[in-house]
Amino acid sequence: MTPSMNRRSILKAGAAALSLAALGAPGLALAQEQRLRFLWWGSQERADRTNRALEAYKAAAPQTQIVGEFAGWSDYWPRLATQVAGRNAPDLIQMDYRYIFEYARRGALLPLDEYLGQTLKIEDFGAANIDSGRVDGKLYGINLGVNSSSIAFDAAAWEGTGATPPTPETTWEEFAEAATTFGENKPKPGYYASADAGGVEPAFELWLRQNGKALYTPEGGLGYEPADAAKWFALWADMRERGACVPPDIQALDQLNIETNALTTGKAATAFMHSNQFVGYQALNKAKLTLGPYPKGAKDGPSGHYLKPSMLLSLSAATGGADAAVAFANFLVADIAGAKAIGIERGVPASQAIREALTPELNEVDTAMVDYIALITPGVGPLPAAPPSGAGEIQFVQKRVNEEVGFGQITPEQAGETLHSEASAILQRG
Repeated sequence: MTPSMNRRSILKAGAAALSLAALGAPGLALAQEQRLRFLWWGSQERADRTNRALEAYKAAAPQTQIVGEFAGWSDYWPRLATQVAGRNAPDLIQMDYRYIFEYARRGALLPLDEYLGQTLKIEDFGAANIDSGRVDGKLYGINLGVNSSSIAFDAAAWEGTGATPPTPETTWEEFAEAATTFGENKPKPGYYASADAGGVEPAFELWLRQNGKALYTPEGGLGYEPADAAKWFALWADMRERGACVPPDIQALDQLNIETNALTTGKAATAFMHSNQFVGYQALNKAKLTLGPYPKGAKDGPSGHYLKPSMLLSLSAATGGADAAVAFANFLVADIAGAKAIGIERGVPASQAIREALTPELNEVDTAMVDYIALITPGVGPLPAAPPSGAGEIQFVQKRVNEEVGFGQITPEQAGETLHSEASAILQRG
């Protein structure tokens, strides 16, 4: 016979539950379990590493469940914008330096200053690496690693054609000459010395810096003139004409990610990228790759390189689990278990302690990235002005305009005017 539940038995059950809760019973842990969403961009290599970190954190903090989502670069930002606008933003957001100002100033990100020195223990990052995540004096992003622009190339393929592979002292003129030699002696049809970087915004920015210009001014305007952009597009038009880089139909297949880059698809021996992407490129390429700096404007001129946060980790202003999300962020950047799980694929760790802990276990590819940052550091310039609101759209305009030049629809001079005009309009719209 089942006993009836009267008021007294209910009160007794409630008192028992409260006692168990006070003792930290399993029922309390279930009630306090946090479920967080983490959205990032990147390759499958990055996804695999991130998922290993999620598993490691699950063992360390079983009360927190983190669900991961990822996309390629070009798909990532429309997805994030849609989710934020639809009030369905992920709790943890992988953020780029060019976008953090826009999202922070729109109130989409959570300030993290109150966690510094508490849950977020990143004091040994140094002021520069901490401040790279600040917007208007407040901390909105946690530096996930340091990187810089770079090239990756198949040195054996270059040498096999009698062409001189790029070195840290190679100029753009020398690069074009060597790439032309490569094209004249290429080992197979449809294979070229280089991808076409005319539509790659970081490449354009670095070239501008070599020539005393900038992508953006501190006031939020464009730091170059139409004539500057025209010279850049003309450089790549000349490369295409000489057979020194891939033709437009091949370059148009590049969706600004590792998987579709001409190096990975076997169409080119050189890619223009960020140094932290070297892990992903090497994972998808059978040939041994070399990591190096961009060609220079002049032998004795500036390299144009600068050290930047490869990416940042931000929290949605709408998250309901800020404490748990910050604890996970700290696990990735300041806990050796988390740092080992993600490695240095997102960049060289900003934490000196983490770098020292990881160094003995680095493989050849990871070591190459650390060595690269050490190589360019003596010659780097200052971190550029923060990209203004709306700047994220301009990289896609540049890609389109470069393709229009490649397909003969417009001249480099017209391309310079078009890019400058459309970019200006985007910035004015904000």
